[in-house]
Amino acid sequence: MLPPAAPEGPCVSIRRFFKETLTVQKLIGFGAMTEEVAIALQALVVSKLNILVAGGTGSGKTSMLNALSSFIPDGERVVVIEDSRELQLQREHVCQLEARPPDPKGRGEVTIRDLFRATLRLRPDRIVVGEIRSGEALDLIQAMTSGHGGCMSTLHATYPRDTASRLETMAMMSDIEMPLTALRIQLASAVNIICQVSRLQDGSRKITHVTEVLDFDVERNQYRMQDIFVRQYHGFDERGMIVSEILPSGILPRCLPQLHEHGVDLPRSVYEAAERGPIPSHDHG
Repeated sequence: MLPPAAPEGPCVSIRRFFKETLTVQKLIGFGAMTEEVAIALQALVVSKLNILVAGGTGSGKTSMLNALSSFIPDGERVVVIEDSRELQLQREHVCQLEARPPDPKGRGEVTIRDLFRATLRLRPDRIVVGEIRSGEALDLIQAMTSGHGGCMSTLHATYPRDTASRLETMAMMSDIEMPLTALRIQLASAVNIICQVSRLQDGSRKITHVTEVLDFDVERNQYRMQDIFVRQYHGFDERGMIVSEILPSGILPRCLPQLHEHGVDLPRSVYEAAERGPIPSHDHG
């Protein structure tokens, strides 16, 4: 940021990523997720469910999306759309597209929405959008519901319920007029899974929820969701670090048949937790 936008003088932010790619195994080592959650996420990615990685600033959304990309089966054509290149997808068959700001005379701009429209002609097996910020949300929702399974993206939101509301707000920034209820019903059928990441009080970055979006309840006017995994907190240890664990919620997701169609399954612990019954968690409706 330069003056006059930054009156006190130039401000610089350096977004520096690890030299070595942050793999799923490394994230398990950091305690961001467990082996079980990794197995479940792999099954969800392979089954071509549409996944949003949501979280606050600096919560590790991009790193998580990079890690999830390693679960995409070989031979699938992945098109990546970004504002500025940050994703390092762990795949060979990747077509990388980058938006371009206008020149000083306002010419030559290429927006994420422009790239999105071009992408649909590239016969992608999956579309990955670096971050949803505005009207391209509606394009992504349309792609998700028109047979482009396995789409992934990130957006800023703190809880799974907020994620749906944020996506809805950004879809409304589009220039296409659409009745709100129709938009909500379409959004709820487009997004299958929300992987919520968070930077905890002690600075550690963790997955806090893996939540399935069921549908939109028109009568109650809210999205219906259920946690597949949810993080439980147990206070602080002697070093002031938060003690927590991410556990199966005891609810079997509705998308199980789709997983079985693709020859994958959730870890055994999810079924065992379902036999014991649901653990108390945040109500998502």
